Amino acid sequence: MHLEKNTLRNPAIVAIIQARMGSSRLPGKVLKDIGGEPMLYRVVTRVRRSQWIGQVIIATTVDVSDDPVADFCLSRGIPCYRGHLQDVLDRYYQAAGLFNAQTVVRLTGDCPLIDPKEIDRTITAYIEAGVDFAANRLPPPWARTTPIGMDTEVISMEALSRAWREAKAPHEREHVMPYLYDTPGRFNTLLVDHVPNLGHLRLTVDTAEDLALIRQIYRHFGNRDDFSLDDILDALRAHPDWLSINSDVVHKSFTDVDQRQQNELN
Repeated sequence: MHLEKNTLRNPAIVAIIQARMGSSRLPGKVLKDIGGEPMLYRVVTRVRRSQWIGQVIIATTVDVSDDPVADFCLSRGIPCYRGHLQDVLDRYYQAAGLFNAQTVVRLTGDCPLIDPKEIDRTITAYIEAGVDFAANRLPPPWARTTPIGMDTEVISMEALSRAWREAKAPHEREHVMPYLYDTPGRFNTLLVDHVPNLGHLRLTVDTAEDLALIRQIYRHFGNRDDFSLDDILDALRAHPDWLSINSDVVHKSFTDVDQRQQNELN
């Protein structure tokens, strides 16, 4: 789909935030409190400030363990789709179709510092380059230049539909987008690097240590959620000791799959 540069807040540009309660390292993390609000609310609030995105959707699972996520969405008036527990690619495809998406922005519910300007930077690059898929980070062997926690992926509905039909490997189904970039030439893709290189920063929530850092950053800003990545960088320069809070956390590989229900994909 071709989009004009000034087509802001287009309802066909749909942000789908995947969120579930069953995190292996920090169960229930998406509804953990951050400065008086659940983490997922912080994510949604920040994503809604994007100048491009017309709809913000939560994609959770049909598992009973994710009833709290669905209940939270209902209580806050946030659109929610419930789909497959482990086949997240199918969950995205079904949600995108339900909400008539032409462009899908994939985000995750464990990134409560996501900067809407970073989202918009990636969407703009996707539109201007006319590609099938754009991301502000890709796994090794590509070098990360965007902080962990600002990850944004943008894909056309046509490309998502093809991936949904063709992707077979477990990690391609669980991690949604690898089929788009793991074979050169299969799709027209774009890596949107960040300048300067901030790939060493970990600003996501996967462990208790990550959550402690995020809560510290929110406290610094009076538990508001309108601060930017630049504001965060200023705070970290003033308080470099904060980075030691989660410095020992090892980030998961994109080829990792959750073995707990993996038989459902086989």
